[in-house]
Amino acid sequence: MAKTYALVGTGGRARMFYEAILGPHREHSRLVALCDTNQVRMDYTNRAIEKELSGKAVPTYKAADFATMIAEAKPDTVIVTSIDRTHHQYIIAALEAGCDVITEKPMTTDPEKCQAILDAVERTGRSVRVTFNYRYAPHNSALRELIAEGAIGTPTSVHFEWLLDTRHGADYFRRWHRDKRNSGGLMVHKSTHHFDLVNFWLGSQPDTVFAMGDLKFYGRANAEERGVFTPYTRTTGVEAAKDDPFAIDLTANPVQKGLYWDGEKEDGYQRDQNVFGDGISIEDTMNVMVRYRNKAVMTYSLYAYAPWEGFNVAINGTGGRLELMVRETSYINAGSTSTAEGAAKGIDLYHFPLHGEARVIPIKHAEGGHGGGDNIMLNEIFGDATPRPGYGANHRDGALSILTGIAANQSFATGLPVDVRKLVRF
Repeated sequence: MAKTYALVGTGGRARMFYEAILGPHREHSRLVALCDTNQVRMDYTNRAIEKELSGKAVPTYKAADFATMIAEAKPDTVIVTSIDRTHHQYIIAALEAGCDVITEKPMTTDPEKCQAILDAVERTGRSVRVTFNYRYAPHNSALRELIAEGAIGTPTSVHFEWLLDTRHGADYFRRWHRDKRNSGGLMVHKSTHHFDLVNFWLGSQPDTVFAMGDLKFYGRANAEERGVFTPYTRTTGVEAAKDDPFAIDLTANPVQKGLYWDGEKEDGYQRDQNVFGDGISIEDTMNVMVRYRNKAVMTYSLYAYAPWEGFNVAINGTGGRLELMVRETSYINAGSTSTAEGAAKGIDLYHFPLHGEARVIPIKHAEGGHGGGDNIMLNEIFGDATPRPGYGANHRDGALSILTGIAANQSFATGLPVDVRKLVRF
């Protein structure tokens, strides 16, 4: 019997889920309802379901009618892809209504909301799954397996560098993410992926975090210091922005037009804000040091104005070193198909034993978004694939990933190290 799903939040992140449910996994899954603050976006999603996926339009509910949706549609599971600061509202309400939950990362944005989710899981006995698709990318899986096999002995240190380029990275400064109240900044919204990978690779959890972060490239003040003057708040249809390499035109892309340009008349949300304008409260340049429970230490950096997209990671141990370099396809959210988001276009994985010759670890290329991890994860969630032990991320994994970023934000503000164990009670 097919499992039933309701989807909350019909922006760009939703498509990966409803494509899976209505596409390759339609025998095992059924979409029964949509919920959003914006009716235009829900209507656009229903048109995409009918015209592009040969499905049937499903009932739509405004966010205020979430409880009515649960009562009428009776989903087994609620999928949450709304704005980050609202995740906890829908997760907790769904759990208390007797549903399981699948949520986009980050699970939530601050310690209080995180604690409320943890308490709700314990109180209801229902499950929360966080969609950490990067775990399933073959190169990331290989790194975990090599460490587990003892290829480098006991891991002692990690150096992790993530680069967001001036296409993808800039996109966080156009959207709702630019307000830290909405997203927790890139330390929570984006780096939760990366902090989860380190927890996953090391089989450990964060203990102490010290960090520094700042806005050094985007924003009006930084641009004007470089002699760049962009006197507009948004870029669609603005003559002065036509030669701005950071500008996007929402009417030029049918998905962005349908979801955001057409939907703007309902809620006023502007998807194309000037990245060199005012009102940005998130950082674009971040450096973090983390000590883990197993005594390993990580140095981590993220910057959002890089010339290429991808990451470098090196993990040292008592028996050698692993180095992984991944170059990814840059993208703008809702600007193309979900299969292009973070697709790997170059992978190099090396093993340097403490004694002996270095070797290249062959990696089988996987098609699809997030290094090929999307399809593997979706097969496990919605299809009949046998779950890989230790790969499916639960509420605890979701909490441990965001707590590193939450602690980093606190350290940015105070200049002091943060004890992660004091942030929430497990």
